[in-house]
Amino acid sequence: MTDTASFSTPSSNKAELEEGVVLSPRFNSDGLVTAVVTDARNDHLLMVAHMNAQALQLTLETGIAHYWSRSRNQLWKKGETSGNTQQIKEIRVDCDQDAIWLRVTVDGDGITCHTNRRSCFYRAVQTDGSGTRLVLAEN
Repeated sequence: MTDTASFSTPSSNKAELEEGVVLSPRFNSDGLVTAVVTDARNDHLLMVAHMNAQALQLTLETGIAHYWSRSRNQLWKKGETSGNTQQIKEIRVDCDQDAIWLRVTVDGDGITCHTNRRSCFYRAVQTDGSGTRLVLAEN
């Protein structure tokens, strides 16, 4: 993974970090920041992934979402092989800059999940008298 040198070091001043204008992501000890991805048209949750500094920088430069694949240990341009690239419409950071929110439109057939679904969140947890199980969720 690349280091975080392309971004400012997060300020130790809480007010600067939370209210300031400098993008200074707080990458974790593995050099990653969590990325929450929603559909820009309706804010439907599509996926949660991770970005290292290189993925975030490429996302900013190209307008196409890039991530760091923890399972493959490599940079990943979302949709590079499927054609379902994620076009960035807006990027937000949370209050302490340790999470990124990407609002995107998805090219191709709009599929985001590798299971060939629009969203990676296609199952709901259902609990009743017979236990807890996963069920397919609507939409």
